[in-house]
Amino acid sequence: MKQRVISAALAAAFLAAPAAAMAQQTDLAKRVEQLAAELEQVKAELAAQRAQAAAAAAPRAEAPAASTAPVAAAQPAVAAPAPVSMASAAPVSDTVFSGYGEVNYNHPVRNASGAQTDLRRAVIGIQHRFDDKTKVVAEFEWEHAIASATDSGESAIEQLYVEREFGAGLRGKAGLYLMPVGLLNQNHEPTSYYGVERNFVETAIIPTTWREAGLGLSGEFGDGFTWDTGLTTGFDLTKWDPASDEGRESPLGAIHQEGQLAKSRDLQVHGALNWRGVPGLLVGGSVFTGKVGHATPGFAGDDARASLVELHTRYTPGAWDLSALWAYGHISNTEALNATFVGNPVPVPSSFAGWYLQAAYHLWQNADYALSPFARFESFNTARTYASQPAGLGVPTTPYERVATVGANLMVAQGVVLKADYQKFRQDKSLDRVNLGVGFSY
Repeated sequence: MKQRVISAALAAAFLAAPAAAMAQQTDLAKRVEQLAAELEQVKAELAAQRAQAAAAAAPRAEAPAASTAPVAAAQPAVAAPAPVSMASAAPVSDTVFSGYGEVNYNHPVRNASGAQTDLRRAVIGIQHRFDDKTKVVAEFEWEHAIASATDSGESAIEQLYVEREFGAGLRGKAGLYLMPVGLLNQNHEPTSYYGVERNFVETAIIPTTWREAGLGLSGEFGDGFTWDTGLTTGFDLTKWDPASDEGRESPLGAIHQEGQLAKSRDLQVHGALNWRGVPGLLVGGSVFTGKVGHATPGFAGDDARASLVELHTRYTPGAWDLSALWAYGHISNTEALNATFVGNPVPVPSSFAGWYLQAAYHLWQNADYALSPFARFESFNTARTYASQPAGLGVPTTPYERVATVGANLMVAQGVVLKADYQKFRQDKSLDRVNLGVGFSY
């Protein structure tokens, strides 16, 4: 009997062991699940805290529309229930990238061996908004594909300035910025103008792209009036090379400083006024003036002053796009300086001027495609007059060059354009050419 009881007890113990082990495993699993749940809760709470901190530190968001558009303030962050995804809490980007570029082909009709293709320029723009009133604008440009000591290319900063809005349309900026002159200087993307190349008046008489370092102020008033004014660096006449054709190509372009170690003893003032009170119509003008000698010891042109005035208009009634511009430049007190240049082919001109008329017509559109033929006639002279020199020492003035351009722009997508035109020169007929180009902007 006793033996039976012992055997039964041993059997019960043997059978109970697996059950106890299973119970222990079940308790352990429950404990692991509990710890995992607690860990997830901690992770969720930490994620929520990070999301709140990121939302509190994030600047106000900006819609990626026009750079001057008002910006709505960001809504206060509200903690989401756990679990929280960090990706969903990321702030809206307040940095916007833009860019433009063009590749051109030029074929002189009287000199086939002179045909060439050039990656004319590539530009990357960055705009960052710190808040709804303050932003920084930068543009970086590369010209002619390769920039090095032995190549023709150039790498440059086209713009770099900070702008602050003060309310009621009043804005101020400081840094390197484009001068508010003409129709092209501030709107020079290949999709913004007709023809493969930029027009001569806004290249030779008004240097493109003309930028200076300094302070600017702009605003609005009345019915459609806008104004710009500023105090900036100016030109440096000590850079003039009388043996180079650069001054003949563009007098002001030969002596601009572009913010590179710019001499600043003599500063320039500028002012511009535009009116857009009638839909489709723009009428405006600008003036710039400043001394260009910078108190340079021993420099014969220390009292020289460079000035430029221009008037422009553009009218877009219906399918038409009509524009006109006139510009006149003057460099005073150049007699003594030019006397030191006797024997060289390119003295400093006392005046230079030009004008153009242009008409384009929006002829055809189908889906993404739009065709606009145009015609432009321009007349310009980079050496209109020279200051008087003793008999036999002066250089004769040059005649006005007159250029007729006919062609078409074909938009193949929003921001992408194909161009073709023919240019006929009145004075130097060897320059007659056919041009083809492709450009983009975004």
